[in-house]
Amino acid sequence: MSTHIDISIQDLLKQQEAPCISLYQPTHRTFPDNKRDPILFKNLLKKIDESLRSKYPGRDVDARIARFRELAEDSMFWRESLSGLAVFQASDGLYVFRLQRPVPQLFVVADSFHTKPLIRILQSADRYQVLALTRTSVRLFEGNRDDLDEVRLAEGVPATIADALGEELTDPHQTVASYGMGSSGSPMRHGHGGRKDEVEIDTERFFRAVDRAILEHHSRPTGLPLMLCALPEYHSMFRRISHNSFLMEHGIDGDPGALTLDQLRDRSWNVREALYLERLNALVEQYGESASKGLATDDLAIAAQHAVEGRIATLLIDADRHIPGKMNRVTGEVVPDDLADPDVDDMLDDLGEVVLKFRGEVVVVPSKRMPTQTGLAAMYRF
Repeated sequence: MSTHIDISIQDLLKQQEAPCISLYQPTHRTFPDNKRDPILFKNLLKKIDESLRSKYPGRDVDARIARFRELAEDSMFWRESLSGLAVFQASDGLYVFRLQRPVPQLFVVADSFHTKPLIRILQSADRYQVLALTRTSVRLFEGNRDDLDEVRLAEGVPATIADALGEELTDPHQTVASYGMGSSGSPMRHGHGGRKDEVEIDTERFFRAVDRAILEHHSRPTGLPLMLCALPEYHSMFRRISHNSFLMEHGIDGDPGALTLDQLRDRSWNVREALYLERLNALVEQYGESASKGLATDDLAIAAQHAVEGRIATLLIDADRHIPGKMNRVTGEVVPDDLADPDVDDMLDDLGEVVLKFRGEVVVVPSKRMPTQTGLAAMYRF
């Protein structure tokens, strides 16, 4: 089995072999508060052990949670915490999400993963990534209105120009080539332009490699807007060669190495906020137009029926609303229950999971931006 960091939520929504273990806990970014995080993790693990032995007698519990125990003892892992943690275990491996927003501590042992708290965070409309690019290096950050944190580059993404070009990196001296023999019997050597030309060629090759790798390993899996932070001359070069449809039109002009993380966060959110509000306004207008044509609903029961039929293209969920109860993932029947646990039994999040399974779009929206008062706004494909 393997550990997967920051995978797509779609992987969690696939059918898994039971039992499926879901763990959520708040974490801390700095010492000494983060010393408490592995202790809480181990306490939750004890409860998971008890639940497994109770619900799935006869299963090899020790083998099932072996990777959890390895993670509990991994001191390097706990030094890199953000504000929250989500860990999922099934037969094919351990899935780990470091979260920029806190989550309440919770564990669920069931026949499928409990992804609702994760959807609330990962589907929020204010998330974005920043590509900090220089002539010789690249770093990637992910942020929202609250925080900006560096993202570990996926395997296959070059961090430096040397990583990208390797032995093909141009020698720092003048490039020469042989064009036959001179009168002395030695090769005639000719320069191919100046050092500046060579640097620009290598820079462009590096940018092309970065563009391909970021698109494949980060932009497509997350679907997040990508903001470029680079010197003005590198903006024009990168945008000219880029094939990344997630690349935002507006970015940050400046040397990424000269900006602190706080400065980068402030400047990136200043760029992102206007586009974030623009997108929310467009979604609200789209809902109004669709509703006027009978192609949208804010009724939970109706939306649930259309969701299990794969008819919902876009679903807006109120970030501050929970509707306790159960939704049948096969029939679409909804059963309200005022006594349900809102962390587990929330029909809005059930609805979101079903829409995502059918490759629809789910967007978690602040209450004041929602076009309805019911907690949802669903738009149909047809």
